[in-house]
Amino acid sequence: MASAGDAEAVRPQNNITEAHVKAALTADKGSEADLVSWSVKDFTHKGDNYATIVTSISVKFSLAGQEQTTSYVVKLNPKRPIGQDFSAFTLAIFYKEAEFFQEILPLLNSELTVRGLQGLRVAKWFYTSLEKDKEMIFLEDLRSRGFKMFDRKKGMDVAHATLVLKELARLHAASLLLKATAPEQDLADRFTHIKVDWINYSQNSKKMINEMFSGLFANAEALVHDIEGYEVAEQWLAAYKNNSADLLERSLGRSLKFDVICHGDCWNNNVLFRYNEEDDPVDVMLVDLQLNRVASAATDLNYLLYTSLHGNDRKANWRDFLSSYYDTFKDVMEAGGRDMPFTLEELHQEYRNKMEYGLLFATMTVSAMMCESNDIPDFNNLKEEDIPKFMEESRQMTLSMMKDNPLFRSRFLAMYDEMLKQDLVKK
Repeated sequence: MASAGDAEAVRPQNNITEAHVKAALTADKGSEADLVSWSVKDFTHKGDNYATIVTSISVKFSLAGQEQTTSYVVKLNPKRPIGQDFSAFTLAIFYKEAEFFQEILPLLNSELTVRGLQGLRVAKWFYTSLEKDKEMIFLEDLRSRGFKMFDRKKGMDVAHATLVLKELARLHAASLLLKATAPEQDLADRFTHIKVDWINYSQNSKKMINEMFSGLFANAEALVHDIEGYEVAEQWLAAYKNNSADLLERSLGRSLKFDVICHGDCWNNNVLFRYNEEDDPVDVMLVDLQLNRVASAATDLNYLLYTSLHGNDRKANWRDFLSSYYDTFKDVMEAGGRDMPFTLEELHQEYRNKMEYGLLFATMTVSAMMCESNDIPDFNNLKEEDIPKFMEESRQMTLSMMKDNPLFRSRFLAMYDEMLKQDLVKK
């Protein structure tokens, strides 16, 4: 029998047991599969994951007299010693993602496949354990099918972004087909954990959000202070650096015409791509659905386009991006015999209306996206008392990149280039 790792180490990977692996293997290969051995194989790097720990399990098994191998990706509750509120958040999103795979995804896929459409492009789910402090989810290892993460420092090009947007459209449209099966019921009321979100996961959630964003916004405010032409960006950052929770809550407010089941966390690190021999992206998989929610589809669109693209690519192609999204959404709705809930022009306006949501999370992630992995703090060992030092190191790192990295400077400033046009802050 293989070991799950060094018994001396205190880490979430050690919570994985043979019983967990057997349960996943049985769900995947059937009850006739016999587990031979297994081992933990960590494969992610700093900067790849934040809310959870992601590892993999290498498995040898016997089936029909033949020894075979497979592997699973396992998501683990990190149990980071950063405080009670953060622990409450990580636990909440574990329940959200478990619910998505076990309850929501099968219903969405049924709405698609019954109409001859392909199921959603997400990893297969095999097993969940929600034992207190040892929460884990076993999923398909998409690396075996050639899927990999796009370099977060480059910024997605048109081909990559379009693939993601089309799959988001299929997810969103499938949720409306599901809603049509019980039109009198709010889609969010059909499930338990989908309604848990940033602003309500605990009594102190809004306070934690404000504290989390305040330093990031103050840092960004300082960066644009002496740059001519970014006065409006400075005003916007100053306006929300102490009340980001209000902005977040407003952005996630329900909108009947645009409400869908959203991915909720669709950025560069939460999508994987498969490539052809010419190294062109030909397929995409959505991963990390721990923040799924019912909200405006435009929140997913802004989140992706602001966190994961360079401003020049977003600015030059946003209409084409929305057209690709809209056409795919329409194809699914037509297959389901349903009318589109909005026009392309209305989608354009809703996208602009939710721009601040994209800016909020881009402000939070741009430094982590652009820095080297070695410069990213070790979140797994971060303690509550280390947070002030962590924030100061992050500030210094960002200031250094602003000065010495032209690509970072361009990408950072591009986040705010469209603000004046949108009149987000009155002059």
